[in-house]
Amino acid sequence: MVTQLSVCLECDCYLIAARHYGGHMVATLILMRHGKSAYPDNVDDHARPLAPRGEREAALAGDWLRAAAPPIDAVRCSTAERTRQTLAATGIAAPVEYTDDIYDANPHTLMELIGLTDDTISTLLVVGHVPGIPWTAWELAGNRDSDQATELSRKFPTSALAVLEFDRPWAQLGPGTGELTRFHVPR
Repeated sequence: MVTQLSVCLECDCYLIAARHYGGHMVATLILMRHGKSAYPDNVDDHARPLAPRGEREAALAGDWLRAAAPPIDAVRCSTAERTRQTLAATGIAAPVEYTDDIYDANPHTLMELIGLTDDTISTLLVVGHVPGIPWTAWELAGNRDSDQATELSRKFPTSALAVLEFDRPWAQLGPGTGELTRFHVPR
């Protein structure tokens, strides 16, 4: 994989100019667990909002995404209230598709959904729930012996982000085809 970086003259951060693998664009998948939720009385699970801590940590996740990840081209987000609020708190301004398919999804369902992504999308953010999000990250990662995979396997806290890169089109993603490049827990 070849990553071309340039330095921003305003703040000295690194900008990803182009990411290629064998002449093909790298597909980047970011899997995010929703922020810490509240548990108000008489509110069903789907309607639970974020707790103040969840709002704060989701905002930190957004800051990290803008500083450390490639620009997000599209978002797929669960329809649950806490995932919607998590996405809003990140401040990510990419086109969003809200779907019930992410709520209670297993890795197979999430991989099918991700596989429907148009190949013009270079970086996709998926905001969802446990156990689907961490299990999918683990399933897709081909480098399960890496430090970041070990950390992910121990715990995938609220607002955590797994970043995976693929050297193939979205429709060809499958178990072990990605490289888990980052695992970040915003605190």
